[in-house]
Amino acid sequence: MQPLALVILRLVLGVIMIGHGWQKVNGHLHEFAGHVASLGLPAWLGYVSAFTEFGGGILLIAGLFTRCVAFAVLVDMIVAIARVHWKHGFMGNGGYEFPLALWAIAFALIFFGAGAISIDGIRGGGRGWSK
Repeated sequence: MQPLALVILRLVLGVIMIGHGWQKVNGHLHEFAGHVASLGLPAWLGYVSAFTEFGGGILLIAGLFTRCVAFAVLVDMIVAIARVHWKHGFMGNGGYEFPLALWAIAFALIFFGAGAISIDGIRGGGRGWSK
């Protein structure tokens, strides 16, 4: 059952990341970079974040470079929680419960890998740390 669970985690996180990344890369990339700069961060991190979300989502669905992508998503969610969502509290409009859930999925994928049903699994990189 673990291979199926990992596929579901990858698909859910991948689809969500593609959706959020697409909003940014589809004609709003410079505005998003400006928003990131307004948070006191370098504007180039906005570009990195947008492409991490969109491109990383595609890689997660395929199960390719899963641990690396999951780590990038984890960092992306930490920044999102700390700089955007924390001030809104846990629940409600703009709260950090949703990015925290995405963080948790990314955390699990870092430690468990993509699983057997993935390109990483075929290549031999989809197993847990101990294997």
